[in-house]
Amino acid sequence: MPRTFVKHRSLWIMVLPGLLYLLVNNYLPMFGTIIAFKDFNYSKGLWQSSWVGFKNFEFLFETRDAYVITRNTLLYNVVFIVFNLVLALMVALLLNEIRKRYLQSIYQSIILLPYLISFSIVGYLVYSFLSMEYGFINTVVLQKLGLPPISWYMEAKYWPYILVLVNAWKYIGYSSIIYLAAIAGINNEYYEAARIDGANRLKQMTKITLPLIRPVIIVMTLLLVGRIFYADFGLFYQVTMNTGILLPTTNVIDTYVYRALIQTGDVGMSSAAGLFQSVVGFILVLSVNQLVRKFDKENALF
Repeated sequence: MPRTFVKHRSLWIMVLPGLLYLLVNNYLPMFGTIIAFKDFNYSKGLWQSSWVGFKNFEFLFETRDAYVITRNTLLYNVVFIVFNLVLALMVALLLNEIRKRYLQSIYQSIILLPYLISFSIVGYLVYSFLSMEYGFINTVVLQKLGLPPISWYMEAKYWPYILVLVNAWKYIGYSSIIYLAAIAGINNEYYEAARIDGANRLKQMTKITLPLIRPVIIVMTLLLVGRIFYADFGLFYQVTMNTGILLPTTNVIDTYVYRALIQTGDVGMSSAAGLFQSVVGFILVLSVNQLVRKFDKENALF
């Protein structure tokens, strides 16, 4: 082992910053999960606070909102995964058809820009479209169509569609660039052979491109499945302006825990919710990966 380390010391030095980051950012905080099983008291500290077992988990399952927040979290994430996957693949395939590299770079920068914008700003951008008095939709679009203005922030029924569109607008650019990078790694000889056989662009996409980037699609989907019990806090809290009347369709586990933490200050309760989300996500990743291994062993994540 020491000889191997000396032989590859330059590689170990390159890896060291990443390993330190994982240790400090991902592994050391895992000791904090003990808070989920304690009645945490700031004056007593972590180790002196009394044990309460699974009592902190009860607030998620015994509350009258448990069904609503679980339903919303799961359904939104399922729609996000499917909808964003389809759109991101379509965008990646279209970008790949652009032969002028400088134009491709411009389009990539444009579609990636929303991913880099904070949800605080996104919230106000959405408000500029949906405001009752000054929003673009009410004052321009609906007015031109001769329709009455809609009070978007007072009607919960519209928000499942609005949130899906906002989420897609923000994230498909990032995902499409990952898929585009995978497409760029495909050997061009496959396409040349297909063109000789008379395959058109659509056939090349469906018979060559998509099958060859399937491993990347599976990995990306597995990572998203692992976070299916997590909700994008900024999307559901800031974009909706924390409007109470919208809670039936916008309240998810993360926003519910945040509101409960603000009201009660119970750190153990919020830690329990985070641990529950992580454990469920871990089990789902293992289950879905096992399913992938059953039908396509080569493309499984592990």
